[in-house]
Parts: sequence; structure tokens; C-alpha cells
Amino acid sequence: MIEKITPIYMFLQRIVPNHMDQIICEYIDADPGMDVYEIDSKDGKIVLRGNSNSSIALAFGQYLRNTAKVNLSWCGNGFLLPEKLPNPSHIRQIVEQKYRVYMNYCTFNYSASWWDFDRWEKEIDLMALNGINMPLCAVGIEGIWYYTLLDIGFTDEEARSFIAGPAFLAWQNMTNLEGFGGKVSREWIDQRIELGRKIIDRIISLDMYPIQQGFSGYVPTLLREKYPNSNIILKKEWCGMSVTAQLDPTDPLFIKLGKRFMQTQSKLFGLHGFYAADPFHEGTPPTEGDEYLHQVGKVIADLYEETDNNYIWVMQAWSIRKAIVEVVPKNKLLILDLNGGRYCGTDNFWGYPFVVGTLHNFGGRIKLHGNVKRLANNPYREAKSRGANVVGTGLFMEGIEQNPMFYDMAFDMLTRNDTVNVNEWIENYVYRRYQTTDSNVRDAWNILLNSVYAEEGNSVEASSVICARPAVNVKKSGPNSGFIFNYDIKELAKAIELLLNAEATTDGYEFDLMDVTRQYLSDYAYFLYQKVSKSFQDKDQEAFETYSNQFLELLSDIDRLLQHRNEYSLEKWITDARHCAAVPEEKGLFEYNASVLITIWGKDESARIFDYSWREWSGLIEQFYKLRWRFFFKKLSKYLACGIEYSEEGLPLVHGRECWRANELYSEMADMEIKWIRSEKSFEKAKTGDLKLYVRDMINKYDVSFIYR
Repeated sequence: MIEKITPIYMFLQRIVPNHMDQIICEYIDADPGMDVYEIDSKDGKIVLRGNSNSSIALAFGQYLRNTAKVNLSWCGNGFLLPEKLPNPSHIRQIVEQKYRVYMNYCTFNYSASWWDFDRWEKEIDLMALNGINMPLCAVGIEGIWYYTLLDIGFTDEEARSFIAGPAFLAWQNMTNLEGFGGKVSREWIDQRIELGRKIIDRIISLDMYPIQQGFSGYVPTLLREKYPNSNIILKKEWCGMSVTAQLDPTDPLFIKLGKRFMQTQSKLFGLHGFYAADPFHEGTPPTEGDEYLHQVGKVIADLYEETDNNYIWVMQAWSIRKAIVEVVPKNKLLILDLNGGRYCGTDNFWGYPFVVGTLHNFGGRIKLHGNVKRLANNPYREAKSRGANVVGTGLFMEGIEQNPMFYDMAFDMLTRNDTVNVNEWIENYVYRRYQTTDSNVRDAWNILLNSVYAEEGNSVEASSVICARPAVNVKKSGPNSGFIFNYDIKELAKAIELLLNAEATTDGYEFDLMDVTRQYLSDYAYFLYQKVSKSFQDKDQEAFETYSNQFLELLSDIDRLLQHRNEYSLEKWITDARHCAAVPEEKGLFEYNASVLITIWGKDESARIFDYSWREWSGLIEQFYKLRWRFFFKKLSKYLACGIEYSEEGLPLVHGRECWRANELYSEMADMEIKWIRSEKSFEKAKTGDLKLYVRDMINKYDVSFIYR
């Protein structure tokens, strides 16, 4: 029997505080080399057994999923438990996947930039319930840098100037930029260290393995002045950002500074065995040839060996180089195949252990999509069938809190050894989420599976015309796929009709009704815009005014739809950002960080990946996307009225769309966008009313037959 004050009971207390007297936890031996859990009943109580706290937490997650039939989600829950919990049948499950890894560096900014510990606590509990045992821990790395730099002679001002703003730390940790979005206060840095400690302590208490930051030679550009005799190379600029610096791993300063970095990390957070480092991430080594890369791999491995002889180097497959990998002992390296496809073209990563991953989301974009069939076939099982040295699974999305069905299945597959029948799985999911057997919801989800979730590949999100920077011929909404419709929009209208007719009232049902309607109206907007564009090109000003006004009205209607929930909310994002400030002077800086990340993503003068993190959010549609569409339409209307020819043909492109300041019109638009980004946002209290009535009004107002006329 496990003591009631242990971390696993405290974990259960957070999940089911009113049912604690019905649950018993017990430790059992691991199956040699593999985690194991059991679910049982004894004397009317639920018995959870596992070889670790992590395994027991997974057992409870499986109990909630398969016996209690409840749904845990970021986006609306179906979490309704009876006073007396149902007794389970006996289950014993061995988990083949040794490592179940979670989070991409980008997730820490596209979703978690403003999380406090209460929000992190919920996320860690969700990880534990779903079998995650190796989360990336990136909170507080800025503190490691700050105190390391002070130790080697940087002033407080110099050290803080190096650290990126709170919404761009992910790309600093991936060595792509320095200082952008700063300068943060020392108070905030210390606040982040404390938050990072709480996160790691909680993760360790649940017997998970935190992945911490390693050292790969990325350093401040200012270090070149302080150590002029060291080989510190300026790298090419990345996505319009300022250049960064790379300390040559073969330079003697590398080991000296690397040790200081790791010692500072040990002092602040402890060293826990797994260290992430990706030399020359999305960059080019300064010296060509395998001999140099061999030296790089050996020096980094030696650094970790000296600071923690139980180390395992964790390396992303994104920019992997065989010549670095092959000098590291096989038992000292773990490769993360983020999107689960690189191993096929790299000889299964040359016999090194790797984790096969699912990426799915880029930038936190809001779009119903996902390759459910691939998930159901179990990527781990598929990799293993190829004879690959796969040792685990992972979720590496850039943003979360969207597509709840896709992630429910993705979590489920992390610890499964088999495949699932999609139709059977979705029937169980619908019951857990909606707490009903109403055939309307099952039929609605069958439509969704065969439309928005019927992807053949694990593709990047298709574009949203709402979030696209305006153009006569809009090509895409960001550095992502263009406008791709692998389904008939009429099918979404049918799914919404079925959901409206369903006898369901759960929180999850309400979110899904809103979300599917959002996708329908977003798709509708694309076809409506084709009429706007055609009328301009036909020089039909009357039709242009009619359709462009309808388009702007549709944007406002979608914004009001999203106000019925708080999951897709600019107001929450901005409010949370300002609340994170450690000193009053940072509130404006943090609001700027929050605003620029999801809009122009870069410097005022050199934005290149603008709209990378586009989102169909309430507030953002009305205040930003509609603002620039209205501006654009006024310009086009003036051109028509004055007989001025306007063409985008021949304009310079970046990532497949017109450059940030491609012509005078776009330069004026850029100035307008920057003004909004740097302004303090205000929000009116939403007047939402009944969601189902509003959805009905929207379906009637935006009849799908319009698209085919």
C-alpha cells in the first residue's frame, strides 16, 4: 500500500478530489526493461498498480478513458463522474515504448508563453494521465544563460540584452536568434527560474524524465569582443532576425563555457540525465567535411560526460548530421524524429535509438485537420515492423489547444502496441465527450472523419483566407500550404446540422459545435472571396462593393461566433501576457511580444515569415485581420472608381506570397499593422447569447448553395 501523502495520491487528489476513498494504489515490479500497469478492483474499490508513479498515473488515465468513459481535453471536457465510481475488469498492460516524449520547443511559445504554474500543473497532470514520461523542460533556460553570462564577466545590462522576449525564447533555445522582444527584467528572470523549478520538481515526483537544455556552442555575439582570440563565428541571419554567434566546439573556450553553463543549470535545477542539443540547427557548419563534424560530436559528448556521466544526448532529427551522430556511443544518444518520417530516409538513423513522432500543428494555427488513419495504424508499430531501432513515441506539435479529437487519439496511441479501428474508436470517443448515444453526433463525426480528417499525408495546415494578408489573388495565409480542399464544404454543413439536432449538452459538445461551424464559415469565406476578386478583375464596382462588404460582415460574424468560448481568444492571450510581467514597465513589452508573435513574426523592417502563426481567434479577426482587409478593399475601390490599373504580377514574393513591403500599398499596410501591434489593446465585453441559436442563424445566413451559384 502506498502512503496517502505520496506524489501519486496528491496527483489523484487534483483529478478526483471527491473520490479518493474509492482508490487504492500499489507498486509492482517492472516487466524487464518495460513499464507495466494494472487496473483492478478489490472490496468495491479501484486498484491502480504500476512500476512507477508514471505507470500508476497512466493506469488511472486508462481507467477514466475505458471504464469511467470520460473525456479530458484542452478544448471542452466530458468529465462527469458518478458518486460511486464503476468497478473495472482486471487489466494488465506492458508498455513497449520506453520513452513517450512530449513537446516541441515551439510549443513553449505558440501555446505556453504565458502559463503560470496552475496552468502547467494541469498540463503535467494531463501528460501523466496519458502516459507521457519524457517532457521537454524549457522554462527557466533564460535564467541559466543570465547567471552563466554574469559569471564570465557580462554586466547585468549585457546579459539581459542577450535574452529574447518571453514569446521568442523557443527560437533562442534553438540558436536562431538573440535578444529579439527583450529586454526583460531580472525580476522576471528569477520568476521564471522559480517556475522552472516547480515544473521539474513536479515532473520528477511523477517519475518522468525531464529533457533539459544542453550546450552546443551557441553564444552571444558580444562574446566575440570579450574573447577576441576564440573562434566565434557569426552565422547567417535567420528569418530576417539579426545574426547569431557560434563558438566553434573545437575551440578550448567551448569546454570552459559549456561546463559553466551546465554547472549553472545544476545549481538552479539539478541535472537529470537527458540534454537536448542540436549543433548548427537550421544552419551550416563553419567547416566542411566529416572530420570536423566528428570533432564536434565528440567534444559535445565529452562535455556531457564530464558534467553527468549518466547523460543521454537528445537530438532532433530536423537538422541531423550522420558525421556528428556516429561518434557518440549508441547508448548515449536518443534521436527525436519529430514528424515520424525522417528515419525512412536515413537508414533508420544508423542503428541509434529513436523516438517516432507526430508533429501535426505548426504555429498554433486553428484549422481542423490531421491524418487520423496514420495515427490509428500506430506509427510506433509501423516503424518497428521496418526493423528500426525505435524505442518510443512522441508528440511534437508546435501548438496545442486545438483539434481535440486528433490529440485524444494521439495520446491514446502513445502507449498502445496495437492498431485501432477508426470507426469503433470514434464511437467510443463521441460517447466519452458528449455522454450520449445519439446517432446524430456519431453520424456528424463520420462525416468529419471523411472530410477534414481524411488526409492522406501528415501535411501542414492548409491556408485560411481570413488570416491571409490581402491580395487580389490570395495565394496562402502564411509560410504553409495554400488553399487546399480535399472535401466538399457541403459535408461540413451536414455535420453542423446533425450536431444541432443532437441531444447533447456537455462542454465538449459546445466547443465542437463552435469549432466545426468556425471551419465551415472559414471555408465559406474563401469561396466568397473568389467573387470579390473576380468582380475587381472584371472592373464591376457594384459587385465588388457588394461582395467585399459581405466578406467583412462574415469576418465579424465569425468573430462573434468565437466569443461564445474562451479557447480561441485574443483577449485572453493579451491579458495573460500582461499578467506575466514581473514589473509594471514590462506589461507593454509583453503585450508587444504576444502581438508580434501571432502577426508579423519579426522585425518591423524585415518581416519574412509574417502570419506564420495565424489564428482564427475572436478579437484577432475583428481587430487585425478585418482591419487590413477593410484597408485593402478601400484601396481597390478607389482604383476602380478612378480607373487606376492595379496588378500584383511581378511583385517580389517571400514564402509564396507578396513580400512584406512589396509595393507602396503593402508598405502602407505594414505601417498600419505595426501600429496595431505596438498599441495597447482594448476589448468590449462579449454579448454572446445561446450558441446553438447563433449557429443556426449562421448556417441560414451563409447557405452553402451560394458557393455553387
